[in-house]
Amino acid sequence: MRNLEKYKGVIPAFYACYDEEGSISPEGVKALARYFVEKGVKGVYVNGSSGECIYQSVEDKKTVLENVMEAAKGKLTVIAHVACNNTKDSMELARHAESVGADAIAAIPPIYFRLPEHAIAQYWNDISSAAPNTDFVIYNIPQLAGVALTMNLFAEMRKNPNVIGVKNSSMPVQDIQMFKAAAGDDYVIFNGPDEQFISGRVIGAEGAIGGTYGAMPELFLKMDELVREGELGRAKELQYAVNEIIYKMCSARGNMYGVIKEILKINENLFLGGVRKPLPALVKEDMAVVEEAARMIRDAKEKYLG
Repeated sequence: MRNLEKYKGVIPAFYACYDEEGSISPEGVKALARYFVEKGVKGVYVNGSSGECIYQSVEDKKTVLENVMEAAKGKLTVIAHVACNNTKDSMELARHAESVGADAIAAIPPIYFRLPEHAIAQYWNDISSAAPNTDFVIYNIPQLAGVALTMNLFAEMRKNPNVIGVKNSSMPVQDIQMFKAAAGDDYVIFNGPDEQFISGRVIGAEGAIGGTYGAMPELFLKMDELVREGELGRAKELQYAVNEIIYKMCSARGNMYGVIKEILKINENLFLGGVRKPLPALVKEDMAVVEEAARMIRDAKEKYLG
């Protein structure tokens, strides 16, 4: 009997944490993990898009996950994204994730070459076979991966008993409904787009994984609470406020994750470094955006959290 309850809730995507030389900072990783424990989120999604996974080496990803596991101490559900653009490295990361006790592994489809669906299924099943005692989450993000999870491919993947759900980051909320209707209560569907948090939850997503949660976890936890309590008017008002913050964070010249890390420095005294090239670093003019977004988060917490 698989335990799906541990996935139902707010799961921030974990950020890449760097030292002054741009290498992975174990101290930063541990500090960020402890921060999430203190905020009371359900878990963390490690080495995904927000973790700049495309620009991390296999060893980088292992270092991050090991330090998350050490700091979380069983207080967070840990989903490790293990996909690389080749099966061998992905399987190595899957084996490693199982060895350190991650709750689940996840993977996008291979990018660049347009593979047929049977090859994508083989890729995911090969990864899963390297962690035979670990849950597997399909990561559907067609706008970046270049390929979408179809209903036929989802049906094929449900033949694998380790598959427990889909992190759905496609833009149509209807996709969540379709995956949920097909899979039923034996699978968890995670809402991906942060700007659609309440929409995804209302239409059937039991959990949610997002890249901006880390900057303001209390606000997403409050939205989740309002949805569960049926206070949809208040939830919508808060979603609108959160979206304005996201739009502000996206308005800088530098990468949004660089903005978020500066916000965490201001609001939470966390020092996580910048972003890894070729992601664009913040420029001096971006600090006005950072400071405004940080203020908007503080104001929203005061307004909606009492």
